[in-house]
Amino acid sequence: MLQRLCLAAAPVLLSLTCFPTPAAAQTDFDLVGRAMGRILQNGHYSRPAFDVELSQKFFDEYLETLDPSHVYFLQSDIKKFRKQYANRLHELLMTSDALSAGAEIFEVYRSRVKARIGEARALLEKNEFKFDGDRTVIRDRSEEPWPVDEERAKALWELRVEQALLSELMRREGIDQRAKEQGKESPFLEAPSAIFKVKSNYDRVLKQITDSDLEDIANYFYSAVARSHDPHSDYYSMREFEQFRIGISNELVGIGARLISEDDGTSKITGIMTGGPADRQGQLQPGDRVVAVDPLGNGEWIDVMFMPLSKVIEQILGETNTTVGLKVKPMNGNKDEFVIIKIDRERVSLKEDLLSAEVYEFGEGNELQKYAVIEMPSFYFDFENRGNRVSVDLEKILKRLVEEKVDGIAIDVRGNGGGSLDEVRRLTGFFTGRGPMVQVKSTNGRVEPLISKIRRPIYTGPLVVLTSKGSASATEILAGALQDYNRAVIVGESSTFGKGSVQNFVEISNYMPVFSNHERAGRIKLTIQKYYRPSGSSVQKLGVVPDIVLPSYSDVEEQGEAYARNVLPHDIIREAEDFVPMNRDLLPFAELIKLSEGRRAEDQDFKYLAEDIARTKKRNEENKVSVNIETRRAEAKEREERRKARNEERRERFAKVEEADKKTFKVYRLTLDDLKADKLPLLDRKEAEERHFRMLKDKFDDLEDSLDWPSGIDSVKREGLHILRDLTETVKKNRVVVVPKED
Repeated sequence: MLQRLCLAAAPVLLSLTCFPTPAAAQTDFDLVGRAMGRILQNGHYSRPAFDVELSQKFFDEYLETLDPSHVYFLQSDIKKFRKQYANRLHELLMTSDALSAGAEIFEVYRSRVKARIGEARALLEKNEFKFDGDRTVIRDRSEEPWPVDEERAKALWELRVEQALLSELMRREGIDQRAKEQGKESPFLEAPSAIFKVKSNYDRVLKQITDSDLEDIANYFYSAVARSHDPHSDYYSMREFEQFRIGISNELVGIGARLISEDDGTSKITGIMTGGPADRQGQLQPGDRVVAVDPLGNGEWIDVMFMPLSKVIEQILGETNTTVGLKVKPMNGNKDEFVIIKIDRERVSLKEDLLSAEVYEFGEGNELQKYAVIEMPSFYFDFENRGNRVSVDLEKILKRLVEEKVDGIAIDVRGNGGGSLDEVRRLTGFFTGRGPMVQVKSTNGRVEPLISKIRRPIYTGPLVVLTSKGSASATEILAGALQDYNRAVIVGESSTFGKGSVQNFVEISNYMPVFSNHERAGRIKLTIQKYYRPSGSSVQKLGVVPDIVLPSYSDVEEQGEAYARNVLPHDIIREAEDFVPMNRDLLPFAELIKLSEGRRAEDQDFKYLAEDIARTKKRNEENKVSVNIETRRAEAKEREERRKARNEERRERFAKVEEADKKTFKVYRLTLDDLKADKLPLLDRKEAEERHFRMLKDKFDDLEDSLDWPSGIDSVKREGLHILRDLTETVKKNRVVVVPKED
């Protein structure tokens, strides 16, 4: 069992297609299920009874995993399988027989996918769509019933295929119109037709399901079993765990390239990491398309056409000091030209995802003020390399910012989905010093405060934290603790995600019989605790509510823990022992809120946002889209006119703001590579974008006319800086001690 606690708040992963391997063929996935069942029974925080009620959850979650939009299965399928399995999956799981049930359901699903996509292809080949009348397609079908019979299913798919093609045609019309207005040629002149594009989308889904083997089916089924306990317990195949490890550590062993799936079945190189293995080798270029991979460098090629991107990437990744072969169609080569490229794999760091900061310098001389914005994309850590941790990097960055004598700091954790519990406990202490940062409660009811051992805070000045609905888990511990201690002003969307649980990765093979086949048994991410703020409140379902709330699209979207299935309840426990917050009255919340509201009332971009929120709310309530081409053209015309009007207004306003910014402040860069620099370099945002990757530029990019935010500062970040300056000036004026001095 891995002994590191993890708070990973990534969206639930569906198993992607894989191809049979010798190890996969040897692994006994029925025994995997039984071992996983025992782990869940004995180790999950809520310890639910393995009974009929839980079995029905297994069943429902599995169906939702396979067919979340309710477009493939028929009601007769659901009725049949519910009668056969819904009340006894828990028993089958513990007797090593559940996967046969999962496989039987999957085979029906596979046959339905083949039938529906076959019908979709036939409809596209006939191309007899009229795009007229008052017919509509339901946008979100998650609450809709499954089709009653084949006839209803075909009718549903006829409408969905017509809508898919119409959407692609409308997309192309809009892009062609923009090209015409800019005096440029259409980027679709040499591109496949809209029908080919839609067909390719369906073909990719079909191949993924058709090629699914027993390991994939186990992945789908056991993921559903785990998520029936709570949304964050999950089953990870070997492949998925490796992807998770890369994401949480920001390191991988590969060639240093980014890829995307293309309509023609290839995987296109969209970026080459500067100084990485592929960059130094020199042959592979952005725009090249991979058609085959030789993962062992021994001449045994694997066709990767229409292969899911995760599988292609798995073939390219490997061990250090090994060679991978790529068969590519060069971007500028002839139609039938292919090139063989061999690249030595190396360990590469994803530097663009590491902690960094920007320093804003206002005024000069005695009037000089400095404010820093720390960008914290995740709470990364490496299972194997303890030096590769966000807390280590933050400590270095903070010490340099203290040397720079910054007057205030904002931490931007918008979209930060979490990471390591140990990391957030340690780094929160950099701002508060010693004390309880979070409390964890185990299934037996025992509550343990997790104490920061940082004797003295590194930074004691004014502090703002920017959050969003995407700020989850470990991020919520940071924001919640700083809010409880009255150490920071939290600014952001109506609340954070609301994930108040702790997970641990358990290696399933450790719980299987010694002589069983378990080479690819995988791991289970198991919810083992709930966590609570120092004040005793849980963020579960409710999240962290900011001190200053900014409007957001998330206000009208069903986003966050509260909207997930099988969620743990919210509750409150006693406050942590030795929790001593600052006096909340020392922070001028009322004044800060008033100043922020005044600015936003005059800010045109926040006015645009309010308009967009109202439109999005109406669209979500209607939950339908027309398949009438004239209706869609009218809607597109309205959107385009609005976009042009906003661009015209913004072009003039942004230019004035940018010019004022140049006269008001300078922005300096602080990355981990800049720590030892005598003087921080000025931030060049264009250079920063290209610093880590050489990215592909295509004809579509050339048509993009959306305006960049003035000085590269979006409206939320700009308002956060305003609030930080207001806070700093008020603290100085009132001579407030932000962090009490240690006795």
